[in-house]
Amino acid sequence: MASVSFRTDEKGSHLLRNPKFRLWWLSFGTSLLGDQFYVVALPWVILQLTGSAVAMGTVMMLGSIPRTVLMLMGGAISDRFAPRRVMLATALTRALLVAAVAWLLWASELRLGYLFVLALAFGVADAFEIPAFQAFLPSLVRPEQLVAANSLGNAAIQFTSTAGPAAAGIFIKAFGAAWAFFLDAFSFVFLIFALCMLPDRPIANAEANKLPIWRAVSVGLTYVYNDRSLLTVGVLSGVVNLSITGAITVGLAELAKVRFGSPAMYGFWVSAYFAGSLIGSLLAGRYKVNRRGLMMLRVCAGVGIGLLCVGVLKYAWAIAGVIFCMGGALAFNNVHMQAWCQRRIDPSMLGRVMSVLMLASFGLMPVSMFMAGVLAQWSLLILYTVCGISLLATLAWAALYSPLREI
Repeated sequence: MASVSFRTDEKGSHLLRNPKFRLWWLSFGTSLLGDQFYVVALPWVILQLTGSAVAMGTVMMLGSIPRTVLMLMGGAISDRFAPRRVMLATALTRALLVAAVAWLLWASELRLGYLFVLALAFGVADAFEIPAFQAFLPSLVRPEQLVAANSLGNAAIQFTSTAGPAAAGIFIKAFGAAWAFFLDAFSFVFLIFALCMLPDRPIANAEANKLPIWRAVSVGLTYVYNDRSLLTVGVLSGVVNLSITGAITVGLAELAKVRFGSPAMYGFWVSAYFAGSLIGSLLAGRYKVNRRGLMMLRVCAGVGIGLLCVGVLKYAWAIAGVIFCMGGALAFNNVHMQAWCQRRIDPSMLGRVMSVLMLASFGLMPVSMFMAGVLAQWSLLILYTVCGISLLATLAWAALYSPLREI
């Protein structure tokens, strides 16, 4: 691998000197930081209202259902109406909903039913915003700079996920959950302003985008199926997410309780995973990878072996080290593969095809967490063994498939 810096043009200007990308990146990071206040405040408020972990789980589940069901439609809408407009609509909707919840909580009028509506609405917004985001980024930078752009975007996600929750917890303790919701609503103002200032990506192949939505979705699925390299990447990404999401969110919590009896240990491990992801995202922007298919195979092999190791390791520091490396490797891989997909896909199909690939990531999360919960109750060793072997078995199939090796 050869070193490469975050540059946007042949004259050597830094990527953040691109005014369009800089405006988007700063507003995106500000909104992400505000979202962490929502992420911390929401379960806290639910527990205060109901005292029920079941109610909290129900609210979280309600958000994942429309995200899974509607994501393919979200990709088709992005291709038809331009990703920037879709993102602007979802940002405005989120801001109004969070502000309404903040007002109801401040006025002591908030009820659990309102939070059910909030979770469903956020799930719908996610279904449209996620593919629109993937389709919008290529309009801000040159194709050869997509790796660096994805690197900085993913780094913003990882940094706010690492640092934001602690700041949100301190803020909520000092000022209350209602003001945390108000702060999140205010953070959307920066993103809305940026999206109003940025241009739309030209809508290519307008005639094709006049198809009925169900037909447009079908065309996107057919596109992925006919491109064997994209299809293999999507299948392998789906298995990775199916294997690791539950193992990290559910498995580590159970491992911390059973083996170490400490919730602080769970928090330490999650922080290690996100810290590794942050470093991996940044490193991806500084190193060029010529054989991305081989990189993906190596990363998946390392993650599969890492999952097997977590199931048998006895020392907390050793588990943290493995989790840190897994997070870094996956983030490095994701940055490069996202950029490869964005460059490979026909611009007129970008929203639809990326929605199919993103569904492999987000759509399988609830399934992964449910399966992990069942296996963890049976045996933690079985959980991590099943996850690791499933990933390695899929990897063996993908390694024999030349379209992936040739990427």
